[in-house]
Amino acid sequence: MPIVVVANPKGGVGKSTLSTNIAGYFAARGHAVMLGDVDRQQSARLWLGLRPAAARPISTWETHADDIAKPPKGTTHVVLDTPAGLHGKRLNEVIKMADHIVVPLQPSVFDIFATRAFLDELVQNKHAAKTKIGLIGMRVDARTIAADHLHEFVNTLGVTGLGYLRDTQNYIHLAARGLTLFDVAPGRVEKDLEQWQLLCRWLDT
Repeated sequence: MPIVVVANPKGGVGKSTLSTNIAGYFAARGHAVMLGDVDRQQSARLWLGLRPAAARPISTWETHADDIAKPPKGTTHVVLDTPAGLHGKRLNEVIKMADHIVVPLQPSVFDIFATRAFLDELVQNKHAAKTKIGLIGMRVDARTIAADHLHEFVNTLGVTGLGYLRDTQNYIHLAARGLTLFDVAPGRVEKDLEQWQLLCRWLDT
């Protein structure tokens, strides 16, 4: 059972957006998906409450911030949205159970410095030896200098770069309805689905 953890110590980098859309991708492929949320804001849990009954089902994984239990049987794929400042015991628990850790990052110097320290901590963690770690740029405008700096930073790391997702209202409008890119006609979100191809292939390995 693949368990995908979305983590970054910095808040506001797009963890919940990424988590819900990864869950939506797995659901679109017919998997029995659970989405857990140990972030105190409970954004992913709120999103699940907005999801229409006609959409492909995604179940709630009942988790608690201080006690991350194993997901129940009968689930084939699990996605876990984590809080800012994840470290110590909780980080170890997450790493132990994770098959993939996706680290979202925005193109700002503050995010880059915070994420670099977190990635170093992940790579050095003894429990991460068999865990795939990937980095994805969030809300990236490829025409900006900030995007160039982000690209240079990713190239210096020893983790897999999974591309960049653009800053678009599509994510916001869909989230407000409990939906993802993978719940609507592909022609409506064609540019965004193209940016997800590398990430999706990596998740499927």
